[in-house]
Amino acid sequence: MSALSGSDGDSVAQAGPSFDAAFRAGLRDLLMWRRDVRRFRRDPLPEGTLEALIALACLAPSVGLSEPWRFVIVENEAARAAIRDNFAACNAAALAAQDRERAGLYARLKLAGLEEAPCHLAVFADPSTLQGHHLGRHTMPEMIEYSAVIAMHTIWLAARAQGIGMGWVSILDPRVVAARLDVPADWKFIGYFCLGYPQSDEHVPELERSGWERRRLPVVSRR
Repeated sequence: MSALSGSDGDSVAQAGPSFDAAFRAGLRDLLMWRRDVRRFRRDPLPEGTLEALIALACLAPSVGLSEPWRFVIVENEAARAAIRDNFAACNAAALAAQDRERAGLYARLKLAGLEEAPCHLAVFADPSTLQGHHLGRHTMPEMIEYSAVIAMHTIWLAARAQGIGMGWVSILDPRVVAARLDVPADWKFIGYFCLGYPQSDEHVPELERSGWERRRLPVVSRR
C-alpha cells in the first residue's frame, strides 16, 4: 500500500498493483531465460529501443536515490573498432594465462558479440555525484557502483522480455575504454554491453553447455 495526500491534507491509501500466479510464473521464466548472449543477428533494433530500455533501467533502486548510472551509447565505428582491438589484446592475454587443460576450451569459447551486435552500450558510475547527499555511502561508498549494476540487470530483464539479447563484455581494460570514450576521469567503468537479437535462444548458460562451469546450490547460512 502507498499513501497520497488528499485535498484536505489527510492521507489517502492507494492500492499497489496485484501480481497473480501467472505473472509470477512468467517472471520466473524471464529470470531463467535471461542469458549472457554472445552470438547476435545483425538486424538493427527498432528505432528508440535502446533509449526506452535505458529509461526502464532508471527505475532501478539506487543508494540515497543518487541515480549514479551514466550511459554511453557507442555508435562511432572508430570507437567500436578501438574497443574490439582492446578486447582482442585482453583476450589474448587471458588465453595465455589459462592452464593447459583449460586453454583449449577457452580458445573455443566465443566471448564477445562485438562484431555482430547492432547496439553497444558502455555503463559507468559517477562516484562524485552530489545527488542523494551521500546517504547510505559514508561507510560503503561502493554502493554507487552496486546501484549501477542493478540498473544494468534491470535493462537485461527488460530486453529479454522483448526478445532482445544482451551480453556483458568484461574482457576489457577499463582505462582504455574510458579513454576511448572520453568520459570524465572520475567515472567508474561498470561494463560494456552488446545488445541485439540472439541467433538462438537457450535457457542453459553457454559456459555450462560447453563444460566450462556448472551451476551450484546457493550458499545460505543462518545466524
